[in-house]
Amino acid sequence: MFRLCGPLVKKAAREREDASGGTLVSVQDFTWKQRWVLAWAPPVVAWLVRALGATLRYRDVCAAQTVAGQLIPGPGIFCFWHCATLICAHRFRDMGVAILISRSFDGELIARTVERLGFVAVRGSSSRGGATALRAMQQAYIDGRKCAFTVDGPRGPARVAKPGPVHLAELTTAPWIGAYHAQASRAWYLNSWDRFAIPKPFATVTVGWAAHVGADLELLQRAMAEAEALSSPQKVAVVQGSD
Repeated sequence: MFRLCGPLVKKAAREREDASGGTLVSVQDFTWKQRWVLAWAPPVVAWLVRALGATLRYRDVCAAQTVAGQLIPGPGIFCFWHCATLICAHRFRDMGVAILISRSFDGELIARTVERLGFVAVRGSSSRGGATALRAMQQAYIDGRKCAFTVDGPRGPARVAKPGPVHLAELTTAPWIGAYHAQASRAWYLNSWDRFAIPKPFATVTVGWAAHVGADLELLQRAMAEAEALSSPQKVAVVQGSD
């Protein structure tokens, strides 16, 4: 089996230029078992995300004078908690959003999956290869893309914002940073550092959008808390674009 999958994985690794400055994520960095997983898992997981997501209903709850991010034209910088990655992968699919993903095996798995969902994977993190990755995100912003950060990822601590989005806003002179959180009315929660959420079929997902903030880490932390409060299924506020 691996003899069939191995060449495909190697070819994909050679052909995909890592967005963070032109270096490649080498297939030699992974064991043969990891390469085998990388060959079959991303298409299967992407299909499952689309299938599960097709059963979900979404609603956007926004702070006063704030618009849901997908309705704002042009580039933007947005942040969300790592626990909502699966939900956000479906909600914002096929929009060409650039997202910063670590260079680990888990990151490679996620990158190959989200690329099948229409995202642009920028490899790196705020701690390793951060400067190079931020330059790639800067270029994505200049190209007119929305740039998204799992602002407490990739390893936590949970719900503690990291400065990557602030640095990008300073690099690009972006006028604001958007913060949002997605919460399902019914979900399974993994026993992981972030309490990763898997929405149950036919759940309603509330996406809370906080008021935009400037390039300040303390303000961003507060905005994420506001977004989480707005995403409560019981929250009554301005609702836009539900589907």
